[in-house]
Amino acid sequence: MRSRTPDRLCAEAVDLARAAAEEVATPGMVGEHIDAVAEADRVVTHLFDCREPGYRGWRWAVTVARASRGKIVTLDESVLLPGPDALLAPEWVPWSERLRPGDMGPGDLLPTEADDLRLEPGFSGEDTPPPNSPVAEGMAADVADTEEADVVPGSPAIQPAPARGSIGAVAEELGMARARVLSRYGLHAAADRWEEAFGPKTPMAQAAPATCVSCGFLTPIAGSLRQAFGVCANEFSPADGRVVSLSYGCGAHSEAAVMPKPPKPAEPVLDETVVEPVAIRPAADGGSVEDGGPAEELGHS
Repeated sequence: MRSRTPDRLCAEAVDLARAAAEEVATPGMVGEHIDAVAEADRVVTHLFDCREPGYRGWRWAVTVARASRGKIVTLDESVLLPGPDALLAPEWVPWSERLRPGDMGPGDLLPTEADDLRLEPGFSGEDTPPPNSPVAEGMAADVADTEEADVVPGSPAIQPAPARGSIGAVAEELGMARARVLSRYGLHAAADRWEEAFGPKTPMAQAAPATCVSCGFLTPIAGSLRQAFGVCANEFSPADGRVVSLSYGCGAHSEAAVMPKPPKPAEPVLDETVVEPVAIRPAADGGSVEDGGPAEELGHS
């Protein structure tokens, strides 16, 4: 049973413990003696204040001990331990839990676990049938005279099945070469994430005059998610280029406020004819002549 009272000889070995702490610490970084803690019978740990910058509240812990009926105290170990009010680093979190959207940069590689719940096999079944099965023998007979048949030494019973007939090769020919596709869990997780970012409960959607389902800028997507989502193609919308819920909406809706066409101005009228007023005075013979120009010539004739 652990003793509550430190052994007297071990508790008095403060100088031995300090010398051991100063041997492993930077010179001058071992502070005052704080306490002597009994670890077991004739085993005591001496605590010294640590003056190292950045190790606030840490303590040098030096454990000493002595043998039963022995008078000589010996050194056990010297370590640096945090105290009750020590400044500690945050608890370590695996990278898979620290990663956040937007953290990846050019050249970064994000590994995906083999049993990722968001993915499932793109095609099922054994990739290659057993070598001695009727299926394998039939496929081997079909391509035995082609260059794709690989003949190995031995009896025909151990000839490998041609790669052309494997499920993976057939899937690649049909355009289904993806080894894994989104699982139902992955689809639901993506839908929940998009619904939270651009869904009907967002402040923007609550204040919108209409929803995206009636917007001309909504671009449909393929697959089962098209029943609830689309892509916004309005450069002035806050969701431009984003996957939005059909129940989302914003003020940039195509039919929110249709601007009337400005009135067309009237065609300009160009008057190029110039009319100058001419004064008329009576002539000597009872007629009339015009003032200016020819009139003066008539007056002197």
